[in-house]
Amino acid sequence: MTYLFAVLGLLAIGFLMWRAFGPQSDGGGDAPSPGGRRRRSRGPVGPDDDPDFLRDLDNRTRGPKGGEADEL
Repeated sequence: MTYLFAVLGLLAIGFLMWRAFGPQSDGGGDAPSPGGRRRRSRGPVGPDDDPDFLRDLDNRTRGPKGGEADEL
């Protein structure tokens, strides 16, 4: 009976290792899409990579027309 539990434990560990580090492991954890390629969903975008944030920041610093900001 002990050997049975040992074999089942090794199989479970082997399966988990294969899922974690297997041939199609890219860290995404999602199943492959039907087209064969995985689509990676974009995670949260940092403020320096967000075009809306940069546009708003530009509008606040330069003004909506893109001119120079008034110096204090």
